[in-house]
Amino acid sequence: MSELAADGIPVTVSLRVLKLSRQPYYRWRHQQVTQAELTEAYRANALLDAHVDDPEYGYRFLVGEAAEAGEVMCQRTAWSICRDNQWWSVFGKKRGKNGKRPGPPVHDDLVKRDFSADDVNELWLTDITEHWTDEGKLYLCAIKDVFSARIVGYSISDRMKARLAVNALDNAASRRGDVAGCIVHSDRGSQGGFNWSSQHLDREVSDGSSSAGSRSGGATEAS
Repeated sequence: MSELAADGIPVTVSLRVLKLSRQPYYRWRHQQVTQAELTEAYRANALLDAHVDDPEYGYRFLVGEAAEAGEVMCQRTAWSICRDNQWWSVFGKKRGKNGKRPGPPVHDDLVKRDFSADDVNELWLTDITEHWTDEGKLYLCAIKDVFSARIVGYSISDRMKARLAVNALDNAASRRGDVAGCIVHSDRGSQGGFNWSSQHLDREVSDGSSSAGSRSGGATEAS
């Protein structure tokens, strides 16, 4: 607004074009945001972007993501901002009666350790592996069709984020075509991407049935 006024455009005209009221504008002019508030707003925006991108991670991980976006802060600051805005990991802040954090939803184990198939696109196995290169660490998510014993989809990234798993499923589904009813089996552990992306598995490999993941230490699946 000040720049427009400096160019000779009256403030009243600018307010009318922007459909803004005069009183709120002048009230804002007299109560402008402080530098500290502006800094916190930028930090909060960076944390929110990282949280939306990977909602399963907590504030410690979000600190690194925000730093890569240009907003450097200590973990305590990140925790305070996340707390004030109630941005928690999807795995939850609440604890059960036994004091342990609840894991992802418990569902039936569709495979039951029977890793065999009678046709293609009936059962897929997937895994995420870590590889060191001269340029740093890379993560590979591969999806293997049990019947054909072929890799039907994959994704590579320098960070093990939820979209690594989703991209691999996108790749497999687009290459194989009709995959309705296919079961995707992934061992649990560090593969938070598949835990988080269970909602995507229905979209990628099923005809609208249900997604399922086993108890802690088991597997994450979709049908």
